[in-house]
Amino acid sequence: MSGGPVFVEPEDESWGHRTVRDADGHRVHLTRGGRTDRGAPSVVCLHGWPGAWFDYRLLRPLLEPDADVVLPDLRGFGGSDRPDLPPEGYSRAAQARVVLSVLDALGIERAVLVGYDVGSAVAVQVARDAPDRVVGLALGNPMNPAAGPRLLAPGHRGEFWYQDFHQLELATALVDGEPRAVAAYLGHFYRHWGGRQGPLGPAHLAALVRVYAEPGAFTAGLNWYRSGSSSLPVAVAAATGVAPPAPPPVEVPSAVVWGAADPLFPLPFSEGLEAMLPGHSFTVLDDVGHFVPLEAPGELAAAVRSLLP
Repeated sequence: MSGGPVFVEPEDESWGHRTVRDADGHRVHLTRGGRTDRGAPSVVCLHGWPGAWFDYRLLRPLLEPDADVVLPDLRGFGGSDRPDLPPEGYSRAAQARVVLSVLDALGIERAVLVGYDVGSAVAVQVARDAPDRVVGLALGNPMNPAAGPRLLAPGHRGEFWYQDFHQLELATALVDGEPRAVAAYLGHFYRHWGGRQGPLGPAHLAALVRVYAEPGAFTAGLNWYRSGSSSLPVAVAAATGVAPPAPPPVEVPSAVVWGAADPLFPLPFSEGLEAMLPGHSFTVLDDVGHFVPLEAPGELAAAVRSLLP
């Protein structure tokens, strides 16, 4: 599809919706566009929370002239299946297997992985599990293990209240299946975490609410947190000595775009990132918040292009 400022609803057929099956037989929804010629490089974009494939609605048109662009919904999100599994079925490792299943189903041998928030953690996990399948990583404000102590600092710990709330059945009781509650809850994060607010406006939020307000959809998204894969449990484990030794560095080319206006992962949280991503390129955007693909699609597209063969 062509680029431009026009808002195209996520349900529109021009996005190229389709489904594939993961290795466990569950449906994975995705959209796909861009180059179809043999040998075209592939780019796979992994969304965050609260989000879905539509997080990349502004990035995809920018990359379509250069690559085959695939935007999947991770397990439990968007149009993908929400199987009744223990929380570990929604963990980093499980979601990484879903991504590899998508590559297999689409016949993609290697791809540049793009991610932020949940998607950044999953992209890094794929690069650890199957480095031969990853051309490079383009990440927005990635979860940085070296920042663990900062997450628990008294002046910052309160930013992560929602991760504790997501562990409670009360979260389901108050929000799941209630469109007004979903809109109020997700709208809070867009306003608080976002820097450049224009792309996070009413049309995009309304589209996101339609997805998350379906009965069961909000709760399915909480399984990421309930699996212990989010940033806070990892930080607590590291601080208490419960966590295993840090894994080795991810030895694939990496480009990081950091929104310095992100109150969740502010710029100091990038310190020590080279231990996970040695040799990565680093771009700082002072007025960008947490939602890098929506707030800074042009800058993130440049990072992706720097990794394309």
